[in-house]
Amino acid sequence: MNVSGKKSVLVGMGRSTTAAARLLLREGAHPFITESGDSVRLDPWRMQCLEMGVPFEVGGHSMDAFENADLVVTSPGVPLGADFLAPMHVRGIPIVGELELASWFCRSRIIALTGTNGKTTATELLRAMIAACGHTVDLAGNNDRPLSLVALLEGQPEYVVVEASSYQLETAETFHPWIAAALNVTPDHLKRHGTMEAYAIAKARVFQRQSAGDIAVVNADDPLTRAMEVPKGVDRIEFSLNREAPVDAWTAADGFYLRGGRIAGMEDNPLPGRHNRENVLCALAMLAAGGFDRDGMTAGLRAFQGVEHRIEHVLAEGGVDWYNDSKSTNVDSLRVALESFTRPIVLIAGGQAKDSDYRVIRDLFAAHVRHMVAIGDDAPKFAEAYGDLAPWERGESMDDAVARARRAAAPGDVVLLSPGCASFDWYGNFEERGRDFKRAVRTQCGGSPTGADRP
Repeated sequence: MNVSGKKSVLVGMGRSTTAAARLLLREGAHPFITESGDSVRLDPWRMQCLEMGVPFEVGGHSMDAFENADLVVTSPGVPLGADFLAPMHVRGIPIVGELELASWFCRSRIIALTGTNGKTTATELLRAMIAACGHTVDLAGNNDRPLSLVALLEGQPEYVVVEASSYQLETAETFHPWIAAALNVTPDHLKRHGTMEAYAIAKARVFQRQSAGDIAVVNADDPLTRAMEVPKGVDRIEFSLNREAPVDAWTAADGFYLRGGRIAGMEDNPLPGRHNRENVLCALAMLAAGGFDRDGMTAGLRAFQGVEHRIEHVLAEGGVDWYNDSKSTNVDSLRVALESFTRPIVLIAGGQAKDSDYRVIRDLFAAHVRHMVAIGDDAPKFAEAYGDLAPWERGESMDDAVARARRAAAPGDVVLLSPGCASFDWYGNFEERGRDFKRAVRTQCGGSPTGADRP
């Protein structure tokens, strides 16, 4: 779309909209940002707007803001059904997200991945493997780097790996990845989407603009991703760890396979847990199908050390290994974390609820957890769900929780922060929660940054 001279209203003040405003300015548009809140949290973004000369309002969305708008760009957290957007729908004004907007001006070949769990690890791994193949590559999307910042680069990389959330894909109309993948769809964001079916439909939009010559990779072990349709002519690749039915990519005891050819050895994978084998298989299948150098892919995989806040090893002390899995914000993430360890677990869990049924993993909890420290607003729900399965106590702060876990842990145990909840009761985001946990652990434990024994 040619946006030159057009009034562009950006809804929400934050990382994605300020990046989009910068891109719109470059393209000759007239951006205006409208924000419903008004707090000190907005100060860094207000400063950016002032530096760019972008006008804005805070404390509510005025009707004047949308008057004569030619384009509306929403933050991912703004639903398309918001009341203040109704006049835009009536007038037929295009409403897009930052991801869609940036894709109009992105010259890099796009490799996109979506999923409820694992997409951050998988996209970071994709970037590492593409770089190890000798290509220029960037990473953007549902992380700290909006795609607009890549589109703003004078020399854009050969490839950009995009982590795509369901919120971003809701407003994606022409977004066109060369290679796209759907890792999994498990219960999350149902307040926004309403049903699991609607949530899966939003995820499946990652494939909607693909065409002949493109590649679509889906998880055959997940019924919702397996049911996703891709356009005619697209090379559809189904992967499975179970391989109960014929699939295109799978794992065996000696490695990872695509259509009968071994693409990497199991010994090349440094990441623990079944869920990470799924992440690795998906990433390898995507790049192998795209014709990337096998030796480079394998070298990138071997060197990959994982992602902060995703079952991240913090330190070892007295035969106890401490892990930060603050990214665990739903029950399925907690399930994945528990399945990743064979050693007894002292679990720190809890936070702000997502209307989840924690009892669905009682058997797994009983098999893996020796002691629990419940934290945050949802601590009573964790006690109700699991209190009869293992000794438990309540942590009143992160420092208190770490101290209690340290007293409960014995040599050979794992202490695991895997909240299974959002962080907003105590923290601004899961990153802040994870870093506070690591601070508390290092302050109280010291210890070695590496452990001899891992999951």
